[in-house]
Amino acid sequence: MSAAPDVSARTATRGGNRWLILAGGVLVQLAIGAVYAWSTFSKAIQADPSAIELTPVQATLPFTVAIGMIFVGSFLGGRAQDKRGPRIVALVGVTIYSLGIMLASFTRDGSDLWMLILGYGVLGGFGLGLAYIVPIAMLQKWFPDKRGLITGIAVGGFGFGAVITSPLAQQMIAGSEDYQQYPTKVFLWLGVAYLVAGVLGASVFRDPPEGYTVPGSAAPAAAVQADDTATEAAADAVVTDDAKPAPAHNAAGHDFTPKEALSTPQWYLLTLILTISVSAGISLISIAADTATDVAGFTAAGAATLVGIMGLFNGGGRILWAGISDKIGRMPAFLGILVIQGVALLAIPHAGNVALFYILAAVIYTCYGGAFGTMPSTAGDFFGVRHAGAIYGLMLLGWSIGGIIGPMLISWLVGEDGAYVLGYTVVGILALAGAILPFITRPPKHPDRTAAAA
Repeated sequence: MSAAPDVSARTATRGGNRWLILAGGVLVQLAIGAVYAWSTFSKAIQADPSAIELTPVQATLPFTVAIGMIFVGSFLGGRAQDKRGPRIVALVGVTIYSLGIMLASFTRDGSDLWMLILGYGVLGGFGLGLAYIVPIAMLQKWFPDKRGLITGIAVGGFGFGAVITSPLAQQMIAGSEDYQQYPTKVFLWLGVAYLVAGVLGASVFRDPPEGYTVPGSAAPAAAVQADDTATEAAADAVVTDDAKPAPAHNAAGHDFTPKEALSTPQWYLLTLILTISVSAGISLISIAADTATDVAGFTAAGAATLVGIMGLFNGGGRILWAGISDKIGRMPAFLGILVIQGVALLAIPHAGNVALFYILAAVIYTCYGGAFGTMPSTAGDFFGVRHAGAIYGLMLLGWSIGGIIGPMLISWLVGEDGAYVLGYTVVGILALAGAILPFITRPPKHPDRTAAAA
C-alpha cells in the first residue's frame, strides 16, 4: 500500500533541485535579454564623435533583424529540445548569440553595416531564439503548481537583461574616446560576458524525469487517470504515444500536438495578440533613447539610464501580468495589456517633462513584458505542456513579425523630422484595435483522437 507514495518520493528526489534549474534559466535569459539595450548603442552609433555614420532607419536594422530571426531560432529550438533535451539546445543557442555579438564588435564605419546586421542581427537573433524558448518550455514541466508565475519569472530575466547592459555600455562608451569613435567595440567584451553567463546557466538544464511530481503534491495525471472509467482508459490506450505522464494539461484535458494546435483558430488568435502587443511596445523600445532626448529633454546619459531602468519594468511586467492572469484569467489580462499600453503610447509624445515620460514609458514597458509573461502559460492552458516547446516556439512568430513591423513603422513615421506625435498615435491606435481579440479568443476543444484513430 505504500508503494505508490514511495515511487512518487523517489521520482521527486531524482528530479533534482528545480529552484537551481530556475536560477539557471533566469541567468540565461539575463544574458540574451541584453538585446533590448539596442537603443543605447543606436544612439551612440549616430552621435557626432562616432565614425559609424548610419541613418535612423539603418540604425534600427540590426535590432529589427535580430527580433525577426528569433522565430527561426525558437521554432528550431522548440522542436530540438523535445528530441535532444534542453541543455544542449540552450548551450548552442547562447554560444551562437555571443559569437554574433562579438562579430558585431568589428564594425568600424557605415560600409560595415552588413557585419553589424550579420553579427547582432542574424546570428544574435537566431542564437537568442534557440536559447529563449528552452527554459520557458522546460520550467512549465518542473513547476506545474506555479506555471504562470514561474514562466513570468523566467522571461522576466530576459526583460532585466537591459537593466545591466544599457548603463554599463553607456559608461564604457563615455569613458573612452576610442569607444566614442567606435561604439561597437564594446560588443566584444559584452559578448564574452554573455557567453560565460549563458553557459553557466544552461549547464544545469534538464527535463524532469518521466512521471515527475512536485514533492507533497498529488500523483501525476497519468496515474490518476489509470483509475478513471473504462471508456477513458480505452481512449488513452489508443493514443499511447501522446499519453505519456505530464504534470498538467490544457483546459480540454489533453495535450495537443503541434499539428493539432496549428489546426485551431485559437493558435492564430493568440499569435496575433502577441504580434500586436509586440509591434506596439517595441516601437518605443527601438527608439526609446531618441524619444527621451527629443520629447522630454533627456541627456544622452539620462536616456541610457532610462533604457536600463525600463528593463526593470519590462522584466517586472512579465512577472506582474503573469501573476495577475492567474487571478483574473488570461484573456482579461491581455485586454488590460493592450488597452493600457495603447493609451500610454498615445500620451507619450506629449510628455514634455522627465517625470511624466518615465511614468508612461514604465507603463508601456510593463505591458509589453506582460504579454511575454502571460502568453506561455496561456498556450499551456490552451494546448497542454507536453509539446510546449514546439507550440510556443511556433507562436513566437508573432514576436518576429511584431519586431519587424514596430521598429520599421515607427522609424518611418517619425523620420528625420521627429514626427513623434504621428508615429506614436498610429501604434497606439494599433494596440487599442487589438483589444478586440481577447473577447473572441476561447480555449479550443481537443479533436476526437479515438474517432480519428478508428
